[in-house]
Amino acid sequence: QLQLVESGGDLVQPGGSLRLSCAGSGFRTGYTVQFYAVAWFRQAPGKEREGLSCISTTGGTNYADSVKGRVTISRDNAKNTVYLQINNLNPEDTAVYYCAAKLKRRSPICTMQTHYNNWGKGTRVTVSS
Repeated sequence: QLQLVESGGDLVQPGGSLRLSCAGSGFRTGYTVQFYAVAWFRQAPGKEREGLSCISTTGGTNYADSVKGRVTISRDNAKNTVYLQINNLNPEDTAVYYCAAKLKRRSPICTMQTHYNNWGKGTRVTVSS
């Protein structure tokens, strides 16, 4: 069973940066993170979950308009880990951040609307002075 563990959440001041990590384990034999589309989501208190970014099986990326230009998603295949770099943080970025994955065919395309069926438990980001 694929397991995803997020880390890197912290209390940061406005204008700061964070790099969140999503480490995968428990892959089926012969599979690695490259066989999965992986996405980052966040949920702020009292708000709906929001899709932020995804990376496809071949490394294609997609970003929500709300974070485009401030966020970069990347993947370390050797570590089976997907990262989310967030720059210029502001209080509206305060949320629990989740990663999610779905086994997909090779494709340069990913969307946050995919029905991701493997989820981590989240890492909390708080932006406050």
